[in-house]
Amino acid sequence: MKKSIISFIAVMLVIVLIGIAAIMGFSVGDKTIIPSVFDSENGIRRGLDLVGGSSITFEAQLPDGYDSGNLSKDMETAQEMLRERLTREGFTEASVTLQGDKRLVVEIPNIKNPEDAVKILGATAQLTFTDADGKVWLNGSDVKEAKAQYGRISESSVKEEHYVQMTLTADGQKKFADATQAISSRTDGQNWMAINLDGVAQSQPGVHERIDSDSCIIYGSFNADSAKSLANLINVGQLPFTLDQVELRAVGPQLGSNALRSSFVAALIGIALVAIFMIIIYRLPGFISVIALGFYMVIEAVILSLLKVNLSLPGIAGIILSIGMAVDANVVIFERVKEELRAGKSVKASIDSGFKRAFTAIFDSNITTLIAAAVLFWKGTGTIVGFATTLGLGVIISMFTALTVTHFLLNRMVDFRIKNPKVYGA
Repeated sequence: MKKSIISFIAVMLVIVLIGIAAIMGFSVGDKTIIPSVFDSENGIRRGLDLVGGSSITFEAQLPDGYDSGNLSKDMETAQEMLRERLTREGFTEASVTLQGDKRLVVEIPNIKNPEDAVKILGATAQLTFTDADGKVWLNGSDVKEAKAQYGRISESSVKEEHYVQMTLTADGQKKFADATQAISSRTDGQNWMAINLDGVAQSQPGVHERIDSDSCIIYGSFNADSAKSLANLINVGQLPFTLDQVELRAVGPQLGSNALRSSFVAALIGIALVAIFMIIIYRLPGFISVIALGFYMVIEAVILSLLKVNLSLPGIAGIILSIGMAVDANVVIFERVKEELRAGKSVKASIDSGFKRAFTAIFDSNITTLIAAAVLFWKGTGTIVGFATTLGLGVIISMFTALTVTHFLLNRMVDFRIKNPKVYGA
């Protein structure tokens, strides 16, 4: 009994302390260990629809003699470059959209000063090809074009696969031959060439022989999208036009200044109604589920803050949806426990058996949701990524709290000699 009381109090203290840390933040000296959920600089960032931000419009300045038939493809390449930079800086909620034939509109949340937004995007992309020592052998001006292809990479190949075909200039061919000669003859095992955009490696294909040709093939574990993405990033380094800023402005919150507060109040009302329902229907287990739900909420708040997630309205929807799934898992468990109690088992045996019987249903439903969230995160852009992030994290945390925290607390109730089946909803 004494050990059960101590462990129960310890769990409750942990929940309370984590909750305080999530709300107030936790720092050691000048270093922030756990950012507050209200700290938009070090913790959860807010999307453009909640707090506004900055909007930049770029227009392609086409040189004389430019082939307008390539404009659509080149604008997609420029769009890919801007998106890659924003994602690398952590602005997954930012959007890059085509406007007309020659314009790109970039919207970055929570950046009030448009000049700061320009600094984030930086200057024209710099494409380099380096060896393991960081020596630059080629740059974007040495590449004519890169294309994503599908087929056999050579006559001796037995299967078709996705690859990237890169065409070089005359000067680039000579540099490439020298580079592949030097890299393939290395004896330290570092026989690869890095393809870098703005100093960040995008791919590191192996080099096994000297290649003296105006074209080469980059192959490996590519699919259609990854091959296209790499080809676009290589093409960024030799875009045949420049992107000039034609508009730079601050953007107000699309949903109004009180949107976040209204969403927060609505979420609290929904959680309160769910808590009342659980307690009325399931009694003591319902009360335990409310405690576990509180643990789930503070853990998710801490993780979202540590990951500096960009939170927009779809992201809030993902959080609320995962809260509903957390409650749903508890409902499945408690119904199984009630069935065991009606079968005449003891409270302790009913709880253990109920959790075991409910595990498969909870696991299967959560795995399918995680697969959907993973696909959205992989294929989606902008606010879709935010929704997938909050939903995926919420599902993982909710499954953990339902199967561990709830189980632990219910067993402590039995240790406290609360064994009347009616108290457990039977």
